[in-house]
Amino acid sequence: MQKPLRRLSRLHVSGAKRSVKGIAQDHTGIIVCSNNFHGRTISIVGFSTERQYRDGFGPFPAGFQHVPFGDAEALRSSITPDTCAFLVEPIQGEAGIIIPPDGYLREVASICNEHTVLLMVDEIQSGLGRTGKMFAYMHDEISPDVAIIGKALSGGFYPVSAVLSSRAVLGVFQAGDHGSTFGGNPLACAVARAALRVIVDEGLAERSAELGTHALTRLKQMHSPHVVDVRGCGLWLAIELNVPARPFCERIRDRGVLCKETHENVIRIAPPLTISLYELDWGLEQIIHVVVFP
Repeated sequence: MQKPLRRLSRLHVSGAKRSVKGIAQDHTGIIVCSNNFHGRTISIVGFSTERQYRDGFGPFPAGFQHVPFGDAEALRSSITPDTCAFLVEPIQGEAGIIIPPDGYLREVASICNEHTVLLMVDEIQSGLGRTGKMFAYMHDEISPDVAIIGKALSGGFYPVSAVLSSRAVLGVFQAGDHGSTFGGNPLACAVARAALRVIVDEGLAERSAELGTHALTRLKQMHSPHVVDVRGCGLWLAIELNVPARPFCERIRDRGVLCKETHENVIRIAPPLTISLYELDWGLEQIIHVVVFP
C-alpha cells in the first residue's frame, strides 16, 4: 500500500510559511474532474461543470482545470509545474453514482506521487461505510494525502465535517492562517466521535457491502424499457433511465420510499446503513414496482 505524504521530503522553509513545490504566489493550480460536486462555496461552484450550480454566483476564482473523471492519462497530461493538487471524488455521487474503472485511483496516486501533487479525495458522500468500506478509496488500496469527510460523520444529527491528513500537510497552516467560526465545536466533535464508534462497533461498512450486493442483484433483475443501467457500490445505488427520473422518484415517494433524482435521468438510492434486510427488500419492491410499471 502506498504511504501517504511520501513527497514532503522536498519541503523547504520560506519565511514563516512552509511550501513543498515553491510555486510562485497566486500561480497555484488545482485539477478537478468534470461533473464533480464538492460543495457550495464560491470557489467550489466556480469549478463545477453543472450550469445550475454556477448561475448567478460569478465572478469565480481562477486556478482550476477540469479533466474527465476516470481518465488517469488526462490527469497526467494536464499537470504543470504549478499544479499543487488533484481533488477527486472516488465515486461521483451527484453525477449519478459514477464508478471509475478498476485501478483508476491507484494510477492517479502513482501519477500524483511522480509529479509531487497532493492527492485529495472528497469522501463526504462516499465515506464512512457507504460503499462497503470505511472509505471508498480503500477499494483501490491507496493512501491519499488528504481526505475530506462530513455528512455521516455526525450520523445525521449535527453539522460537522473534517479534513484528515498528516502533520506534514496540515502543519503548513500557521496560527491565524485559516479558520472557521465553528471549527473544533466541542459538541460537534463529541457527536462525531459517537457516530464513528457506532460505524465501527456495529460493523456498518461490512453491512453495507453485504446488503449492497443483495440490493444490486435484485435491481439488475428488473426488466423495463426505461432502464439504461443499474450500478452501485455498497448501499449506494443508481438506476439510470432514458426518461426523466423525477416522476419516478415522486411515485416511489408515494409508496413510502425516498429516493432522489440526479442529473435528470438517474434515480439515486442511499438507504441508511442500519437498515434491516426485511426493510431493504420492502423498499426495493416499491422501487422495482414503479420502474417496471410506471
